[in-house]
Amino acid sequence: MTRQFSSTSQETTLAGAGASSSATTITVAAGTGDELMGGVTLAGGNVDQFTIALSADTANEEIVFVTDIASDTLTISRGQAGTGTPGVSGLPHTAGAVVKHVLTSDDLNYFNTGVNAAITSASTSTLTNKTISLASNTVTGNITQFNTALTGADFATLAGAETLTGKILTSPTITTPVITFPVMSVAINSQTSAYTLTATDKSKMVIVTSSSTANVTVPPAVFSQGDVVYISRSGAGTLSLTQGAGVTITGTPGLALRAQASVAAILCTGSDTFIATGDLSA
Repeated sequence: MTRQFSSTSQETTLAGAGASSSATTITVAAGTGDELMGGVTLAGGNVDQFTIALSADTANEEIVFVTDIASDTLTISRGQAGTGTPGVSGLPHTAGAVVKHVLTSDDLNYFNTGVNAAITSASTSTLTNKTISLASNTVTGNITQFNTALTGADFATLAGAETLTGKILTSPTITTPVITFPVMSVAINSQTSAYTLTATDKSKMVIVTSSSTANVTVPPAVFSQGDVVYISRSGAGTLSLTQGAGVTITGTPGLALRAQASVAAILCTGSDTFIATGDLSA
């Protein structure tokens, strides 16, 4: 049944001979039925209930549910909220006994049960300002679902070891860090004669095995600031770094690799500007 409540209900009194302990209808003072209901209308078919107390605020108080009303005559369900046998019998009440609308512990328990059922139901519920203890609750799902469910930025607050991938740490305080450096490897580009560098040579070792004189040319508009290329003279022929059109390479004492097995590096420091370093000669 649907419980109905009113904040404007006015108390009244029993009329006639009062009410026996098993009576299923009572009559209140003439013209006060609507005032007692406080604007509440009960649907037909015994589907609504309106809680009142008979002999209110006395040792003989009984809680009953009003299920229908006709003027000043109320159909009631007896002995509710521990004041009798629910729906069967209650206490006798004399004429003039106070009758008023009340909120009972039964109503509050009903409300509390409904709230708990709503929170634990399979339907979607929005919880605001609630604390969920992971010690006594299980949160299921995968990382993708978890990140999708977040409405704020991703976060990590784990006390144990955690691997962070693709995360930005802004002004962090790092205490006694253990830093593991990755094993580095350099790709090889082997050449047997003169060669002009390309963008794919960035961070590579260009090994020239020419037995005659050869040049490695640095072309314009290929590399960006910070790019590095390594050059190795592995052949018997002399090997020099040459500047493409508009390219400037600075090296000391010159731009030739000194001998067989010499290695040099060129670093792009700006637009078509490079520094050469390593085992160089004039």
